[in-house]
Amino acid sequence: MPKVLEFKLPDLGEGLTEAEIVRWLVAVGDVVAIDQPVVEVETAKAMVEVPCPYGGVVTARFGEEGTELPVGAPLLTVAVGAPEAAEAESSEYSGNVLVGYGTGEAVRRRRRVRPAPVGAPPATVPVTPSAPPVDAAPGHARAAAPAVTGVSTPAAAAGGPVAVISPLVRKLARENGVDLRELAGSGPDGLILRCDVESALRLEAEPAGTTAQPAPVAAGSGAAGTRIPLRGIRGAVADKLARSRTEIPDATCWVDADATELMAARAAMNAVGGPKISVLALLARICTAALDRYPELNSTVDMAAREIVRLPAVHLGFAAQTERGLVVPVVRDAQARSAASLSEEFARLTEAARAGTLTPGDLTGGTFTLNNYGVFGVDGSTPIINHPEAAMLGVGRIMAKPWVHQGELAVRQVVQLSLTFDHRVCDGGTAGGFLRYVADCVEQPAVLLRSL
Repeated sequence: MPKVLEFKLPDLGEGLTEAEIVRWLVAVGDVVAIDQPVVEVETAKAMVEVPCPYGGVVTARFGEEGTELPVGAPLLTVAVGAPEAAEAESSEYSGNVLVGYGTGEAVRRRRRVRPAPVGAPPATVPVTPSAPPVDAAPGHARAAAPAVTGVSTPAAAAGGPVAVISPLVRKLARENGVDLRELAGSGPDGLILRCDVESALRLEAEPAGTTAQPAPVAAGSGAAGTRIPLRGIRGAVADKLARSRTEIPDATCWVDADATELMAARAAMNAVGGPKISVLALLARICTAALDRYPELNSTVDMAAREIVRLPAVHLGFAAQTERGLVVPVVRDAQARSAASLSEEFARLTEAARAGTLTPGDLTGGTFTLNNYGVFGVDGSTPIINHPEAAMLGVGRIMAKPWVHQGELAVRQVVQLSLTFDHRVCDGGTAGGFLRYVADCVEQPAVLLRSL
């Protein structure tokens, strides 16, 4: 007698309560193996492939792509058949532990995935009441999008799956009603990139008024225009920034510093060979030394207890812009790392951020954030504190400017440093002292040697 087991959305990370289904990796009727990834979900912190702890035939999926499910909600059901009872028993306990969930026994055996039988009757797909229908029509017919480039589209021509660079691009196309088979990808072998979908959307918008008319906006529903849901990582960022501005009485101070000597020191370090030392790593090393002097800024405020909690370790977050949006990976125990170790960890986390493989653990637990917005070509900013931290140091671009050096006007490498801090944890004197120490180390890196 087949046994149907329900697999619920597990807790994917620290404190996460929901996740959005980005892409199903299996269909109803597919045979799945133990620990086979069955769905790709996006949490507020990372993109995660969720493995199923059961082996058997998928009998139902709950929720369509784009649906947000709470942790603990049914994700899919798997029938483990009587002929494979022994395997079914073992499938209840895969022994695999993702993040925040796991099973009780080790894996005893695995099965290979077999293709679904051709012509098998499709099973009914139960959908939760809140789940929107898959591929919901955008409300207008779409004309064939012109090709962006002259690259051929072998996948579309062959009627097979369309090669798309990422699930996010597929999601963008689906939400805007773009038929990927009508696009010519500009990537290798016709791979469809995000820019291809965006170009198709722009081209479609140009002849506005000739085909589809915009839907009338009901009175009181807000301004007309493209509406982008604040969910997933975008929604998480919005919530955190709003909470920071609402709860934290912040203040910002800034100073210009001559970074010529710091750049010279970095060049000398890299001249001896070995892995390159990044400017960000040197600034991080300066930050940790400054936090050792001013521990008030490596703290958090517990308003329920009405206490300031000074934290023993510096878990240094740094802002990284990715295709998914702004993320803040965390370097653990930054105060105990050398410049070389910091460079290596920054490089690892940055690569993972761009690849979308950061884990929730890589993105949580920060105690202080270093924000190098200078990479965007801007000189200054007023950073918003990464709640519940107490401070953030912002670094503008380092560029040649006229500067008074040793009593004479000279061209020097100048950078603006901004410190935004929670005024509850300290007064301006402490913030000014921290920022001045950072600036002194930037201008005279040898100062740092006094504290090492």
